[in-house]
Amino acid sequence: MRLRAKNLNWLAGRPVVILEKETAKKLNIYVNERVEIKTKTRKIQAIVDIFSKLIKKNEIGLSHEISAILKTKNNSYVEVSPAELSESGRLIKKKLSGKSLSKEELNTIISEVVENNLTEAEIAYFISAEKIKGMSIEEIINLTKAMVKNGTKLKFNQKIIADKHCIGGIAGNRTTPIVVSICASAGLIIPKTSSRAITSASGTADVIETIAKVEFTAKQLKKIVNKAGACLAWGGSLNLAPSDDKIIQVEKILNLDVEPQLLSSIIAKKISSGSNHVLIDIPFGKGAKSETIGEAKRLGKKFHKLAKYFKLKIDVVYTNGNQPIGNGIGPVLEMLDILAVLQNKQNSPQDLKEKSLFLSSELMKLCKIKNPRQKAEEILKSGQAYEKFKQVINTQNNSEDFEKRIQKLKTARFEKIILAKKSGKITHINNREINSLCRILGTPETKSAGIYLHKHLGKIKNQKK
Repeated sequence: MRLRAKNLNWLAGRPVVILEKETAKKLNIYVNERVEIKTKTRKIQAIVDIFSKLIKKNEIGLSHEISAILKTKNNSYVEVSPAELSESGRLIKKKLSGKSLSKEELNTIISEVVENNLTEAEIAYFISAEKIKGMSIEEIINLTKAMVKNGTKLKFNQKIIADKHCIGGIAGNRTTPIVVSICASAGLIIPKTSSRAITSASGTADVIETIAKVEFTAKQLKKIVNKAGACLAWGGSLNLAPSDDKIIQVEKILNLDVEPQLLSSIIAKKISSGSNHVLIDIPFGKGAKSETIGEAKRLGKKFHKLAKYFKLKIDVVYTNGNQPIGNGIGPVLEMLDILAVLQNKQNSPQDLKEKSLFLSSELMKLCKIKNPRQKAEEILKSGQAYEKFKQVINTQNNSEDFEKRIQKLKTARFEKIILAKKSGKITHINNREINSLCRILGTPETKSAGIYLHKHLGKIKNQKK
């Protein structure tokens, strides 16, 4: 069908066209379907929206992404027809049928995700195919390669670049800022990038954002790390494995955790950030992503296989995931817990402190630092970790206003203390339900929202091997 082009002066984030209702009807096209637009020399596929007040009959509105590629002039004519199934669509359909995808095929899908050429529905079908049909270790390796290839890669001069990562799912559990502060004080270089919350009440980036900037370019981040020895940044702003952040947005909508995506996401981001010594924390227990130690260790073996292939020094620890870690759950409340531990306050959450010391000592051990446990305890107790944390935050803020920042931390305006109606013993705290309740309360968008736990279960020792 021959339509008059109207260049719309806006960026849609992906190739989008707008049609008038009757024109769309003639084309037998509906919202979110694709059309192919052709000029004499060029062609492109685009997603359809319908808005009759903006576009007249026999017109087609072109987003800037399309007009820039087709070089269309206003009132010039283009040929428009329903698009056939895209290559990525065909490959997603192939995966849904249970077939394996090759290195080239996975790269096609990931590059299309990065270029914003896939709709949220198409991405949802892809991660659903991963979830339902699973992926072989070869596919996960190739998915990881594709994620690294289609993004920026940082490089540091130091021989050892350290990192730690928790697979998530445990409410609270804000060990990362404490571990980074302890290990950076011990001399390790840690360019720590984190995600925002997917299914939990908050992610590390959401928590750090309560007192510091977390969005940087790769050049800015390298400058921060070179000055402070570490950073606590949001990975989504750095173009490190950028497909992951786009996929995470869909996982967040579906409240879905997908193992192949989790594995490739973590390893791809570590490779992209330049890390070569990585500690992986896999919590297990009722309400955790891995319900049993057996499930956790099966996942750990896959991390080891990926690490071996990509020549990463890696260690995996299996930690107590039967209950939340720390008292506060929600960005501001979790930051207050972090500060209490770093400041050695008597009322600081001891489970958060103990787990942070455990992870710090394991990461230092992986990086060949002698007497790691003793060193970690000394760094925390002496206040060195707190000073390092201040340095990292001040460097990210490009100023020395740390005390003012933490003084501005405010808990929610409204609060309600829920008391038990009778005495007894707490036998279970469901991480998933605590996280869901926090999301209902407004986390992580409302930084001050959340839950404060006054009581916990009994302690269970962390495990290694």
